[in-house]
Amino acid sequence: MKLKTEWRAIGRIAMVASVLTVGLQSPQAKADTLADALVGAYTQSGLLEQNRALLRAADEDVAIAGSLLRPIISWSGNFTRQFGNVRSSAEGARTQDIGETTSGLSLSAAWQLYDFGADQFRVDASKELVLSTRASLLQVEQSVFLRAVFAYFEVFRQQEFVELRINNLRLLQEELQAARDRFEVGEVTRTDVAQAEAALEDARSFLAVARRDLTRAQAEYTNVVGRAPGVLTSVPTLPVVDTDIESAQAIAVRNHPDVIQARHDVAATELVALAAGRDMYPTVSLSGVLRTEETWNSDGKADTGSVSLNFGGPIYRGGELSARQRRAYASRDAARGSQYTVLQDVQQDVVDAISGVIAARAVLVSSREAVRAAEVAFLGVREEANLGARTTLDVLDAEQTLLDARTTLISAQAGQFTATYEVLESLGYLTAQRLRLPVQIYDPAAYYNLVKNGPTILSPQGRQLDRVLRSIQVPD
Repeated sequence: MKLKTEWRAIGRIAMVASVLTVGLQSPQAKADTLADALVGAYTQSGLLEQNRALLRAADEDVAIAGSLLRPIISWSGNFTRQFGNVRSSAEGARTQDIGETTSGLSLSAAWQLYDFGADQFRVDASKELVLSTRASLLQVEQSVFLRAVFAYFEVFRQQEFVELRINNLRLLQEELQAARDRFEVGEVTRTDVAQAEAALEDARSFLAVARRDLTRAQAEYTNVVGRAPGVLTSVPTLPVVDTDIESAQAIAVRNHPDVIQARHDVAATELVALAAGRDMYPTVSLSGVLRTEETWNSDGKADTGSVSLNFGGPIYRGGELSARQRRAYASRDAARGSQYTVLQDVQQDVVDAISGVIAARAVLVSSREAVRAAEVAFLGVREEANLGARTTLDVLDAEQTLLDARTTLISAQAGQFTATYEVLESLGYLTAQRLRLPVQIYDPAAYYNLVKNGPTILSPQGRQLDRVLRSIQVPD
């Protein structure tokens, strides 16, 4: 009986020692890597598509603002029928129809020649907002990738937890059988058997909870990546990050999308404020009209035209222009305040992220030592129990301590990766281009280059733009 019990102990020890590598060393037909998850998030994210569309809308604002600097040409036509008659008061008076039909067609053009730069300031402000929106898109990309990283490692963590719980359940089933065998020969009491039974039922409930948590993690992964995960069997290479806070903050201040966005927002509001001030200045414009009119019943036709140079400016508009200027100044000051806040937040995020990765590394080292010590303790307690110096409860406690240590180690492994990617995000480095993902990188300037000059629908560039719009149209 003692030899049988020892062989069971050896089997339990070997099983526990191999739990952490379950799924990491087993060959799989197909495994999802972190790169797979990031590629899926980049290509399937509706949030990215939404913000790319917002960027295209900002691109069009440049064309709209630029149209104010170009001539405006329009046409109009009319077709008029007049009714009426004249009755003569003389003898033999007659009624004469004086109705006539006329038609006309006119072509007009207007061009603002000079407004002291007000419209040009608005064009430049629109360009700054395009750059701001591009930075916002990059930050959304970072957020999508960070969420994908968390989803990936949460699935990894929960898969490992399920494997731990399954193996723990097997161990406790063997422990219960061993307790029953020892009870039959009088080595332990009924209490020992009951304790083993209680531990086994607890293990079953913990396994059910672990499977529930895995299902939830898989649902989050599917939501972020666009497809259900396979077994995540490949631990990626840990990115190398600098933990020097001052140098990292300097990088973030130069590179983080939030800082870049705030900088362009300030520039845009300053330009809008300048434009609001120039709206009080006079303007100079050129206009011309070509008109042709024809009277049908008299065969009369007239062709006329005119060209005029116009100039003028506001005198009093109820205080509107002054209010617009003050509002522009207030918006500028708000943008400057926001920029300061963003700079402080970004620098704080760097401190938080680097502190997190340093702590995660320390936790991982301690967790490995804890697992090593728990394994030694489990072996010792199990041998002492075989000699009668320990109870079944002592063995169960040692097994639980080892299980807890291995659970903490799995969390520490996942935590080190997520903390590292949080550092990359805080620096502005968590983008498809910097991660060198095998995807076609979205070019934010491509659409802008097509629309910045305001192409018309019938122009070659307009037809090319129409094809682009059809290709990127999101289905209902």
